[in-house]
Amino acid sequence: MDYPVEVLDDNDDDGTMVESLTALTDAVIGHKIISAERTGESSWSPFIITLDDGRKVQMTGNGDCCAYTDLESFLLHPELVDHAITGVGTTDGYTKWHIYADLGDVLELEVGWSCGNPFYYGYGFDIAVSEVPE
Repeated sequence: MDYPVEVLDDNDDDGTMVESLTALTDAVIGHKIISAERTGESSWSPFIITLDDGRKVQMTGNGDCCAYTDLESFLLHPELVDHAITGVGTTDGYTKWHIYADLGDVLELEVGWSCGNPFYYGYGFDIAVSEVPE
């Protein structure tokens, strides 16, 4: 279940969204998702994916003036969490993110984003991965 690589217009993205996708992909490939949760009520609240090795992948949106990226909603498919992640893809102009295994999407993310006044303000996700607990 691969998603075709989306190519955004040079006036819409300077590579920031691609970098965010790559960072998330690098963090989750080959692992199983144990849990996925938002740490607060707001779409700006950090979103944490806990992996089978104990690491936590934290996604935090950015906003600066008219540019922003935030996680609007997510849907975890618990019936598929026993499968290792094989890829991460996007559809609809990087507004739908799909974290998938061999049987389909394990986690779906609805993302709102805009580069604002192109490339003058910051946007994209900050993705931080915790160390493996001892």
